[in-house]
Amino acid sequence: MQVKQQKSRRKKEKFPATVNESRKSLINGSIIATVIAATPYLFYLYESVPDTQIWSTFLFTYDSMSWESAQWAMWIFTGKAIPLLLLLIWFFTNRHWWFHVLLVPIIMYIYQILGIFNENTKYLDESQIIYFIPIMAIIIPSIYLIRAQIFNKINTANKSMQELEDEFKVSPKNFWDKVKNYF
Repeated sequence: MQVKQQKSRRKKEKFPATVNESRKSLINGSIIATVIAATPYLFYLYESVPDTQIWSTFLFTYDSMSWESAQWAMWIFTGKAIPLLLLLIWFFTNRHWWFHVLLVPIIMYIYQILGIFNENTKYLDESQIIYFIPIMAIIIPSIYLIRAQIFNKINTANKSMQELEDEFKVSPKNFWDKVKNYF
């Protein structure tokens, strides 16, 4: 009986966090999978918005102004918000060395969403590449430098490409560590 208790105690001491981490991972994965699976339903939420210029609910009142239809404005919004949501999920769950390149489309969608609600916007999605040049001027060279480091290590080391990618992967412990590692 004592031997069985000692083995049980050793297992608990040896792997105290793995069961909790597995549970957290399963719960987080389930939530993410549910959100991804629900994106078609989230996209069609715009159909519940009335086809009027002013949309009033008990929480807020939205005036679509130049869009002339709240339903049309929400259709445009969901067309930008759903890809942004999927990109954010990809960004925060990706552990490859190139994940920072996802910031370019994420920032693009955020800029487009802000443009939707700007009442002075006459033409959406027009000439915004000018605003992304500084962002791309930082992200693209940094990704290239990381890639160059990987290939430099390949030429000087006896490691495979997979081993080198694993070396550059980010493995944070909790949500805030993930956020800190990304920025």
